[in-house]
Amino acid sequence: MTTTYRPSRTVGDSSDTGHAVAVQTVGGRTTEDRAAVVIRVVTVVVVGVALAAGPQLARGPLPPLAAIVLAALVYAVVLAVAEFRGRQVLPPRVATVVDGVLVLVACGLTGGAESIMVAMLPLVVIAASVRGGAVAGRLAAVVAGAGFTLAAVLGSDPDVPLADRWLTGAWWTAFLVAASVLVGALVQLLERQLEAAAVSRARALAEHEAFLEERDLRARLLSAQQARLDGVRVVLHEFRTPVASLTALTADLAAGRLSEPSRELATRLLAEHAVHLRDMLDGLADVAVTDGSPIGRVRARVVPLSELADAVLDSAGVEQARRRPSVEPEGAAVRCDPQRLRRVLTNLVENAARHSGDAPVELALRYADGRLVAEVRDRGPGLPPGQEGVVTAKGVALGERRGTAGLGLWIVEALVAAMDGELSLRPREGGGLVAHLDLPLPPP
Repeated sequence: MTTTYRPSRTVGDSSDTGHAVAVQTVGGRTTEDRAAVVIRVVTVVVVGVALAAGPQLARGPLPPLAAIVLAALVYAVVLAVAEFRGRQVLPPRVATVVDGVLVLVACGLTGGAESIMVAMLPLVVIAASVRGGAVAGRLAAVVAGAGFTLAAVLGSDPDVPLADRWLTGAWWTAFLVAASVLVGALVQLLERQLEAAAVSRARALAEHEAFLEERDLRARLLSAQQARLDGVRVVLHEFRTPVASLTALTADLAAGRLSEPSRELATRLLAEHAVHLRDMLDGLADVAVTDGSPIGRVRARVVPLSELADAVLDSAGVEQARRRPSVEPEGAAVRCDPQRLRRVLTNLVENAARHSGDAPVELALRYADGRLVAEVRDRGPGLPPGQEGVVTAKGVALGERRGTAGLGLWIVEALVAAMDGELSLRPREGGGLVAHLDLPLPPP
């Protein structure tokens, strides 16, 4: 069986304090309501047993009192069954009034001033104080005391002096009022304790929320600081080797220590290092573009796809014999930022050419319905299973590029995301890799 606990509801609005007593609820009903129905049933049963054991308690005709007890038992059982089924036959305050009336009638039929049933009146007053607050409890005490005084005057045995009847009624009225005052004070004390607990809980929750916000802010600051440190490490790593080599080569050339063949080799190495540094600077400019910087930003213009394919293959340094460009439809053009799109395709073609050996590199461009689909296909070793998404992460380099900074595909993915496109790396049937790029581009 699953027990559902719902939020506490408040009962007993107090006119003295303006607060309410919070009572725990189980299945939508208060524990106070359930305790009341149990006490009501037990009290009626006890009264019935007492009358059965001592009929003389009736102090008069037994049938009327027995009928009242039976009706009270039926009433108590009906309320109890309804309560435990989650239903409400009578409002709690109305039930308290009915309880008081039944007790006063029982007092009148069982000896008036000498009736033992008067002991149940404090229960009625306590219930009224809890449910209605201090003022309602005191009013109930006065009404119940007056009712018992009337029952004592009218229902007492003839041999009981009238003065004793009035005195007994006054005494029980004072007792009930005192009980209501005491219960009201206890209710107010409970209200203050609950209010203090609620304030403490609210403060604790506020402090906890503030702590969480501070922790999140600290985490964001640390993440931003770590990102800056990563960027510095990447730049240092990428620039250290070519700069050191350039320094050594220029020193050798300036000193004239190289032979002619060595000078040609040094010149070629200088050119390669210059290209590497240029590409690195282009990559850093692209990262700045994705971060919202105006550095390197180019306005969109109309670009024929055939020209774009040739420019990409030229920039990637793919030999004529290995080029396999295709454009669909023939003569298609798009409006785009040529620098960003060319950088993306060049990086993908460079990777394909580097890993394909002497095999052809295919660049297929297809434009239809406002979308450019570009595929770069190679016959290289491809990617290990499960690495298709990992290889585009920052700082990841696989295969012969292991140990490098791994910025290439990370920059590509960042630029594609900035252009609202999608990039996927797929294994090619027969061996190799297919880089599939899908970009939304407006027609020229």
